[in-house]
Amino acid sequence: MDSLNGFIVFVQVAETRSFVAAGRQLGVSASAIGKSVARLEDKLGVRLFHRSTRSIALTAEGTLFLERCRRILAEIEAAQQELSQASGTPRGRLRVSLPLVSSLVLPVLGEFMLAYPEIELDLDFTDQVVDVIEEGFDAVVREGEPSDSRLTARRLGAFHSLLVASPEYLAQHGTPKVPVDLLQHRCLHYRFPHSGKLEPWALRLAPEESPLPLPTAMICNNIETRLCFALQGLGIAYLPDFAIREPLADGRLQSVLSDYVERTGIFHVLWPASKHPSPKVRALVDFLCERVFPAPLSHNIE
Repeated sequence: MDSLNGFIVFVQVAETRSFVAAGRQLGVSASAIGKSVARLEDKLGVRLFHRSTRSIALTAEGTLFLERCRRILAEIEAAQQELSQASGTPRGRLRVSLPLVSSLVLPVLGEFMLAYPEIELDLDFTDQVVDVIEEGFDAVVREGEPSDSRLTARRLGAFHSLLVASPEYLAQHGTPKVPVDLLQHRCLHYRFPHSGKLEPWALRLAPEESPLPLPTAMICNNIETRLCFALQGLGIAYLPDFAIREPLADGRLQSVLSDYVERTGIFHVLWPASKHPSPKVRALVDFLCERVFPAPLSHNIE
């Protein structure tokens, strides 16, 4: 502990260039500061400061030692902050950017609000790319592999896309057996808001086959509309499995061309990189990772 106090005194003198100013900030006399520096120099066997009646300046050894001392004290402060945060109650405003797949996260976020009543959720739903740090988000949920080195990421889980239709639609229009059969069907499409392009249906085709010019019965920019129209028997939709578990289980929708659909995706939750996430961010990340997908896929934040 004496060594730690010596480091603190040394850093204060190095930053103020004055025994008097350092003593004033630390609440001790200039004489006590001088003695502490002298003891540290004796212990290290080097001279840390050039002293004169008018000024104090770091030696080369002192400059090197200052960098190390600052690093040590920063680590101690970070450890204290981590322990303090670990025991703190998650609270405050939590700004989160989420994709336009409300069926994926809304039920879980409702449970989160009940579990953490002192956290105020500020939710922004968009498929646009956001700058998490510049726009002030505490966390984001996004599909795909993380690419921003300023962010920490944890995997939420994976999903598969399926082609689905209602039994009534298939009874009326027939069930496609191979991808080319889709050319005779009503297809319900998704348009990417940032590019205006239609989402391609990832179908396994023969090497000699060209991409299919799929018919367009309807275009929208969300999951809910395509799901609703598919349930009403209005066409075939290309949807992620997490959005259609219940209607598939109870028979309101049926999967078609399952041997030909090959797209999978991964969702991650990301937040500004930090050794010590705040309690509210830690609580959200852990909650989402444990509940968004049926099986937990990751461990708590270390």
